[in-house]
Amino acid sequence: MKKIVLLLAALVMVSSNGFSEEMKHEMKANSGKKMPTRFQAVSPDKVVILQEGENKMYCPKCGMTLPMFYKTNHAAHVDGKSQQFCSIHCLAEAMADGGKVTGIKVVDNTTLEFIDVIKSWYVVGSSKPGTMSMTSKYAFGKKDNAEKFAKEHGGKVMTFYALIDSVKSTLAQESAMVQKKQAMMAQKGQMIYNEMCTPFDVNFTSTAEAKTYLTTQKPCGEIKGKQLQAIGLYLNSRNK
Repeated sequence: MKKIVLLLAALVMVSSNGFSEEMKHEMKANSGKKMPTRFQAVSPDKVVILQEGENKMYCPKCGMTLPMFYKTNHAAHVDGKSQQFCSIHCLAEAMADGGKVTGIKVVDNTTLEFIDVIKSWYVVGSSKPGTMSMTSKYAFGKKDNAEKFAKEHGGKVMTFYALIDSVKSTLAQESAMVQKKQAMMAQKGQMIYNEMCTPFDVNFTSTAEAKTYLTTQKPCGEIKGKQLQAIGLYLNSRNK
């Protein structure tokens, strides 16, 4: 038990700019307690999930829980299938994979509804936290609302097309940073798996799929939060 506690403490210290905080807040949400206070999070009754299937509550690229990052959620049809992402970073990764990406939408931070990205205005580089990036990016349906947000929290108002070009130009660098942090989390996930789980041999195509298996089949018991994300990352990586 002491070893597991030490492992969890190590997980919290893995990073100060994204993943450890995501684990902390996801743990609170999944435990049935009050929704976290992180800026990107939205209460479940205000969340719109556009993708379908057992894994629909998780980003298909990174596996993070969508309600925890709802204010930066994007959605699109990828090769004809609806997918919802935690961030524009993960959307850009899907675009870089070479599939046909159409019908891109983003959450309007004023109404919390999805809108066409062509009609959106982004505030880039505000003082609010970024999702999967050191640079925050929040969208609004009206330019006036974007300018008001920028006045209050800093940042530059941009169109989607200007922003996506910028995101693509730094995608390789940011993806490398994300992968490094995910690898560290996966190592911790392996140790937790060995301590807490009944061994099983199942192949997964994504962290989202692994997390769904863990929460429905419960081979590791009632795991939540950073334990769930870490083991999910490990399970997704062990067959690669």
